[in-house]
Amino acid sequence: MKIFLSHHAKKRLSERGIQFKDVQETIEMPEYTISKINKKEAYKKINGKTLKVVYAEEDKYIKVITLIWK
Repeated sequence: MKIFLSHHAKKRLSERGIQFKDVQETIEMPEYTISKINKKEAYKKINGKTLKVVYAEEDKYIKVITLIWK
């Protein structure tokens, strides 16, 4: 499924030095996920830090809402 970044997520990607490949890997192979009503949170440890990706699954794509280093 194709992954699109919201304007907010693109801004956070740049500000926080996150690579798109890490976002993709976190969504496709997370260590764990938390499901909410209209969104999911995927978590994956990368280089000693945990990346949290908040996203929504649409019909034909995944829309990333925000990205956070934990």
